[in-house]
Amino acid sequence: MDVKPKMLRTSTNKPVGVKKLVLKNFEKPVLPITYQNDAWSRLAEAVDAVLTSKRIECSQEVLYSFVENLCAHGNAEKVYFELQNIIEAHVAASTVNFLAKTQDHIDFLRSMDKTWKTHCQQLTMIRAIYLFLDRTYALQNSTVPSLWDVGLDIFRKHYMITHVDVRQRTIDGILMLIEHERKGEMVIDRSLVKSLLRMLSDLHLYGDHLEDRFIEETKNLYGEEGNCWMRDDSGHTIADYLFHVNRRLEEEKERSEFYLDHTTRKPVIHAVEEQLLGLHLPTILQKGLDQLLDENRYNELKLLYNLFNRVKTGLSLLCTQFNMYIKKRGKVIITDPEKDKTMVQELLEFKEQMDRVLIECFAANEKFANSLKEAFETFINQRPNKPAELIAKFVDSKLRSGNKEATEDELELILGKIMVLFRFIHGKDVFEAFYKKDLAKRLLVGKSASVDAEKSMLTKLKEECGAGFTGKLEGMFKDMELSKELMMNFKHQSPIDMTAYVLTMGYWPSYPPVEDVILPPFMVEAQEVFKAYYISKHNGRKLQWQHNLGHCVLKASFPEGAKELQVSQYQALCLLPFNEHNELSLQELKQTTNIEDEELKRTLQSLACGKARVLLKIPRSRDVEDGDKFTYNSEFKNVLFRIKINQVQMKETKEEQSSTHERVFQDRQYQIDAAIVRIMKTRKCMVHTTLLGELFEQLKFPVKAGDLKKRIECLIERDYLERDRESSSKYHYVA
Repeated sequence: MDVKPKMLRTSTNKPVGVKKLVLKNFEKPVLPITYQNDAWSRLAEAVDAVLTSKRIECSQEVLYSFVENLCAHGNAEKVYFELQNIIEAHVAASTVNFLAKTQDHIDFLRSMDKTWKTHCQQLTMIRAIYLFLDRTYALQNSTVPSLWDVGLDIFRKHYMITHVDVRQRTIDGILMLIEHERKGEMVIDRSLVKSLLRMLSDLHLYGDHLEDRFIEETKNLYGEEGNCWMRDDSGHTIADYLFHVNRRLEEEKERSEFYLDHTTRKPVIHAVEEQLLGLHLPTILQKGLDQLLDENRYNELKLLYNLFNRVKTGLSLLCTQFNMYIKKRGKVIITDPEKDKTMVQELLEFKEQMDRVLIECFAANEKFANSLKEAFETFINQRPNKPAELIAKFVDSKLRSGNKEATEDELELILGKIMVLFRFIHGKDVFEAFYKKDLAKRLLVGKSASVDAEKSMLTKLKEECGAGFTGKLEGMFKDMELSKELMMNFKHQSPIDMTAYVLTMGYWPSYPPVEDVILPPFMVEAQEVFKAYYISKHNGRKLQWQHNLGHCVLKASFPEGAKELQVSQYQALCLLPFNEHNELSLQELKQTTNIEDEELKRTLQSLACGKARVLLKIPRSRDVEDGDKFTYNSEFKNVLFRIKINQVQMKETKEEQSSTHERVFQDRQYQIDAAIVRIMKTRKCMVHTTLLGELFEQLKFPVKAGDLKKRIECLIERDYLERDRESSSKYHYVA
């Protein structure tokens, strides 16, 4: 049985019989004099062996312990400076031997590189032996550099500072090799250059002694090269120069990444960019941009954009020049009257070309896209109204049934492109006037290629300009639909085979009345029957017949067989008299039909001088003249049963064009007057300049200040406005 001893306590409750443990410092052992001397001797021998590339007799562990023991016994400082003196003495001696050699540039650089690498290897071995010293004494004293830094400082002092010619020759040699490589004069040892540049960087000589000089020489080299390539007699094209610059930049980038210090890479590339590009931006653009764009050199244009993007003001200058090119070339297309026939097609092709340049070459840059739009809007409106008119006619040519060039999808694509041009024009009311006139012809004569295409175009116009712009156009389609429904009901009640379109006068273009034309009795009867039917359904309305827009089918008997002739109403009026006469003169036909002279001549020309000659003209000639006679062509032949006899298409006369423009002008006058009255009614009193400012904002068509002033004067004369008695530039609204 184990019995635990009891612990006695005093009155102060302290244990009795417990002894206090006292620790005393051990005395530091003293190294024997023989050990220190042996250590000093062995270390000196080892360092000398390393520096002279001889075999070390002691192991690294023994040498390390010598250093550790010496440092532990207060000799760290002495060990540090003894080692420094040994290394410095050796480097000083090796410098003398190095300078005694006679070497050319390449051999000198190789010898310098070998000396440097050997010195670094020796430092690494010495540091391994003296590692304890480096990690204690050197690390704990901020004023004392590490052993590696000591070795570099000694090398720097004796090789590069004391002997400036060694440093200068090293730097000269490095720069010479790089220059030879840049000029393609020789293949250099890049590893040698890389090693020497690393040496200068480690010795803290790179920035102060090489970098600035290297960048300056880079500027000089490429500055001279750029000037040489840019001379007019150089024989190089701008495209050649762009590829050269790109190659140079790639070379410098690759060279910089291989052997230059990271701090130098950006300044060097910047120097090349500035000398080859920055100093020559205007010259490059003036000499080459127009040609590259004219020839659709997309690869070169893309390269041009990428290169200019590297320079501070490059893209800004390129964008400006791109804008000027578009305006210059567009102005040629717009302002030349001889190009009117092909203007819209050329504009579409030009826009497509510039869009491709923008997307493929200029990275769809938003600034360039806006510049392109501004340029198109500027040049396309330099010739007022005409582009709008021609765009409307171009749409008409594409929407006519005779246009079989494109499928429905292709037609839709074309209409989309046309809408892009439409957005640029200011005179959209001119477009509307001509588009409405052409649309009326397509609808009334049945020349429309596709109802879907027509409505698609109408939708596009509505989305672009609003319902107010397309209201009348939509009314035209509505009239056609109501007329079809009307004729279906009419034919249920009448056996007459006829079709009439009832048009609302406000929606359609204004047509001159032709009520004096003499119609055969059966046509008059048919008209009266329809008129009576229509008035019975719509009491109080008045019908006005437009015979020049009518067409019909005639059954004709020829010796070769019966035919059906699909003709205009005027053509029918000219053919029907030949049921009773074999020969009629121009004057006789005029009396019989009462068709206007020029219209009658064109109609007879289509019947007697076209492909399907159902009449013969005496004498034979291309044009119809006064005194000509016409006979029934009994020898008429044609493989078809139903033959469409086309009318001679009369080109739109200047008078008709002027009439359309005049109507647009009148409409604009009314809109200006209405806008002035509307503004003045709200404001009551306004200064002239303020009123003009608001008018420019509200009016949706281009207008000059002089025109607005005339309309204001007109309204003053008509007592809508009055001038202020004290200030002639202030107007008051007259209630």
